[in-house]
Amino acid sequence: MELMEEIPLPNGLTMRVWDGSRAIASDTTKVTLRITVPVTVMEEYFSDPGQFEQVVAVFGPEIPYKYTKERTFVGTARSGKVFKGLLEDFKRDSLPYLCRAEFPARFVLSKLREILQHPHRYGHVRREGNSE
Repeated sequence: MELMEEIPLPNGLTMRVWDGSRAIASDTTKVTLRITVPVTVMEEYFSDPGQFEQVVAVFGPEIPYKYTKERTFVGTARSGKVFKGLLEDFKRDSLPYLCRAEFPARFVLSKLREILQHPHRYGHVRREGNSE
């Protein structure tokens, strides 16, 4: 993956644009756009300090927002143009949401909901009625 650009967002986050494109054959490329935005887990996002600790224990102190879009079997001569189009689509459709002031808190709280709704994925399975 090659870092193509870093874009500072108005909410203090930084969006990183990665190009993971690779040749499939001599004249064909798989074009891959990867967007990452590292989001720091802040205690102020939570109503309960235990929830903050739970999210940090599962995901760590920073959780990356990730977005990937791919196009396969693109003519190598067109691959740059296709990558640019994927990036323009992302900037038009998704970047306004990532720029919102409330995005970091909402994203981190979505990870708490994920833990609470699917505890078995994170090793927090409660075994009711089992005395072992």
